[in-house]
Amino acid sequence: MIATLVEGKELLETVAFSAVAGIGVTFVFSVAIWGVAQFADLSRKERPLAAGGAALVAALALLGTAAVVVFGLIVMTSK
Repeated sequence: MIATLVEGKELLETVAFSAVAGIGVTFVFSVAIWGVAQFADLSRKERPLAAGGAALVAALALLGTAAVVVFGLIVMTSK
């Protein structure tokens, strides 16, 4: 009988989830950066309504990034 040191299914699952989480967090944070840049650009062009929308997008993306990080910490500490 061969001893199992690493569970292949669990390892593959961990790699898949971490890849999805990494790509997701990177995308959401890049949306926040885009929103801040658009806010600055639209503010200079004196378009306050559009700048406010860009600021809202940036704020929501930053909140989403923080939520994902907190969720990840909770998942990691609960096991």
